[in-house]
Amino acid sequence: MATEAPVSATGAQIPKPAPRDYYWARSFLAGGVAGCCAKSTIAPLDRVKILLQAQNPHYKHLGVVATIRAIPKKEGYLGLYKGNGAMMVRIFPYGAIQFMAFDNYKKLLSKRLGISGHIHRLMAGSLAGMTAVICTYPLDVIRARLAFQVKGEHRYTGIANAFLTIYQKEGGVSGFYRGLTPTIIGMAPYAGFSFFTFGTLKTLGLAHAPELMGRPSSDNPDVLVLKTHVNLLCGGTAGAIAQTISYPLDVARRRMQLGVVLPDSEKCLTLTRTLKYVYSQYGVKKGLYRGLSLNYIRCVPSQAVAFTTYEFMKQVLHLN
Repeated sequence: MATEAPVSATGAQIPKPAPRDYYWARSFLAGGVAGCCAKSTIAPLDRVKILLQAQNPHYKHLGVVATIRAIPKKEGYLGLYKGNGAMMVRIFPYGAIQFMAFDNYKKLLSKRLGISGHIHRLMAGSLAGMTAVICTYPLDVIRARLAFQVKGEHRYTGIANAFLTIYQKEGGVSGFYRGLTPTIIGMAPYAGFSFFTFGTLKTLGLAHAPELMGRPSSDNPDVLVLKTHVNLLCGGTAGAIAQTISYPLDVARRRMQLGVVLPDSEKCLTLTRTLKYVYSQYGVKKGLYRGLSLNYIRCVPSQAVAFTTYEFMKQVLHLN
């Protein structure tokens, strides 16, 4: 028996409510999964970067490869993943907010403000990165503190204890926002150039070499997407360029985040003082850019995986 639409007392049909789209939730999930996959691939390198940036006394005399070898000997192989629990707690909402905000800022800039072309990618990426940082910054501080600890010299027993200790001993809520200024200043060019470079490479590739670089989207054959290996290459290139531009600010951010954990923390209270102190004490190569070679090794695959996973999740969740 055929079904009919409900009829009101006046005889007029009552329209069925439109099914909910949940686009924002699907976009949030896609970004969160992309962030977690990206960071999980480079978690050991991430910890080494923090140890080198902040001149940890147990490892400051070592290089990148020597530090990677030394950590398992001193702290066991799980030492390579110290602080990664806090990272996962942080990175899911961070990645989710960043990618979702990027899409929304891009639409806002083009439709409401009339800003289009390559510049709207740069602006949308910068705004998305800053939005994600502000929303998840306390978790980044916790993660940095836990990753900086060395076996036998633990100040914090876990995520909850770190939250409580910082809140009680470092000025309450403000203790969780040490280093926020250089983080935001550094994130603006990093996220901006990352999204800008990836978006520009993607557009150019699909426009000038669609058969070589592109393929139809699995959820919408009318939409052309990058092939997986091209996606990885574009994402890695975007990460390398963005990291080079913003790295000194990242060093300052880490030192300010670590706060009282460092013996010279009183000299790293503001962005300007921290940059001057690191430069005067260690110079450019061994100070402001210490650990950059490691950052290339970690940020290239990280950004490659992040953009590739997000593009894949967009197809799985029908966001194209």
